[in-house]
Order: sequence, then structure tokens, then C-alpha cells
Amino acid sequence: MLLAAAAVWFIAANTDSVTIRLWVPTVTLPLWSVLTVTLLVGIALGLLIARRRARR
Repeated sequence: MLLAAAAVWFIAANTDSVTIRLWVPTVTLPLWSVLTVTLLVGIALGLLIARRRARR
């Protein structure tokens, strides 16, 4: 719970726009949206790996 609160605080504190190069296209987005997507992808991958290991 503490880690989730720290992640939310960190995301809320970073509101500047950043430019991200995705191989060919370049995208300019608010940093908080990039951090949120990264957090959600990390949680999803962590759950997927944990579920696969639990099956064994």
C-alpha cells in the first residue's frame, strides 16, 4: 500500500511534457501519463509472471 501511495505521489508531482521516440514516430505527452502507463504495464507483467509461476 505504501509503494502504491508513493507511485501515485511521484506521478502527480511530474506534470511536465516530455517527448518520447517510439522507434519511428515521436510523441509529446505529459510525463504523468507516461508514468501511469509504465506503472500499469509493470503491474500487469508482474501479475502475469506470478500467475505463470503459481501454475508450476
